[in-house]
Amino acid sequence: MSRSSSGIVAGLTAAAIAGVAFLAYQASASVPDTLGKNGTPSASPTASGSAAPKKDPLTVPAASGTGERVVYGLKDRRVWLVDKTNQATRTFPVVPSTLNPAPGSYTVSSRSAQVQGSDGVLVEHVVRFAKAEGVTVGFSAAVDGSLPTPNPALKTGGVRMKRADGVALWSFATINSTVVVVP
Repeated sequence: MSRSSSGIVAGLTAAAIAGVAFLAYQASASVPDTLGKNGTPSASPTASGSAAPKKDPLTVPAASGTGERVVYGLKDRRVWLVDKTNQATRTFPVVPSTLNPAPGSYTVSSRSAQVQGSDGVLVEHVVRFAKAEGVTVGFSAAVDGSLPTPNPALKTGGVRMKRADGVALWSFATINSTVVVVP
């Protein structure tokens, strides 16, 4: 390439960059000052490719009753300990059993400090509240701290959690406490 043709290419490149910069300035100058501020519509997070905002895990599921209660969300695989002012004091994930109780309100019927679970695992802080297909369903924590996925071939009723969460639930859910199961 000769010197004169490289000078032309450099000039055209500079002109193109200046043109793009001018168009960018015009575009930004024509955007309303209120775009994206409260009360003014803006692009939705899903439309821009961003993930939807995360839900606060302490938010108690809707239609889970009122007052002091344990809420077990089947779809969320989570438990909330809710005080009498309807605020969650603690929430934690759980590993569901192979059998789930139908959504509804239940009462804690029995508790055991330590027993053999329906899957053969030694468990502690057992809080029983329902039956599904003739099997008792309750919350518990494996003494060895494991959280394995239950064998789908077995009919089990143990909803498992970490040991620290088991201690919290044990202290909260005494006999006759309410347990609300939501879808």
